[in-house]
Amino acid sequence: MRICEITGKIAQVGNNVSHSKRRTKRRFNTNLKTKRFWLEQESRWVTLKVTAAGMKTINKKGLACALKEAVAAKKIY
Repeated sequence: MRICEITGKIAQVGNNVSHSKRRTKRRFNTNLKTKRFWLEQESRWVTLKVTAAGMKTINKKGLACALKEAVAAKKIY
């Protein structure tokens, strides 16, 4: 499933709107990347599927804090 393991973001649903204003359904997928992060406390690499916003959160708070908050909010299993 396409879900960010840090922020919990998933795809949204919207409309394609043509020039004549005809609407058809479409999906706005998340900007997911599979990225490896070094977890200093456990001295190992952790592979996560994260969005660009999730990477910014990890850069701001640190990997250990971001993982702890994601587990508390049930975004990661």
